[in-house]
Amino acid sequence: MSENEHEQGAQSLGPKLVQAGGFNQLYREGMALVEEVAGYLDGEGRAESKALGRDAALVYASQSMQLTTRLMQLASWLLLRRAVKEGEISMDDARNEDRRVELNAMAIADEHADWALLPDRMRDMIARADALHKRILALDAMEKEEQQHPTDNPVVSQLARLKDAFQR
Repeated sequence: MSENEHEQGAQSLGPKLVQAGGFNQLYREGMALVEEVAGYLDGEGRAESKALGRDAALVYASQSMQLTTRLMQLASWLLLRRAVKEGEISMDDARNEDRRVELNAMAIADEHADWALLPDRMRDMIARADALHKRILALDAMEKEEQQHPTDNPVVSQLARLKDAFQR
């Protein structure tokens, strides 16, 4: 099979993931993490941060802001994709809005010396947000690849030909 034939037979994974329910799982996980982090930072996390030393409190404050910012960006991306999936907006509209969503925020590296200063639960939530971030970046990259190199879909081609034939 030539490379061109292989590319024509290739199927994009992004839309298949969405159709197979993978997006629903990702959406639920993402939104649950947003709620969990908000609850933690408002309650238990606030109490834990007051018990930290000066240096640890600064790291905690910085990381809680970065975590909150990152999760809001991820939630925005997820909400846009959900709106597309529900038919509320087009994918083009979602891509236009994507320009306002920065998916590049990075978490503190777990090998960083200050990482150990953070409470265990905070480190766990940062690690989970990082994993979610990586999954969303991968899906976003698949969507962008599909946009740049759309695969030929024989069913869509046939439907377009039928539509043309009946509109004459």
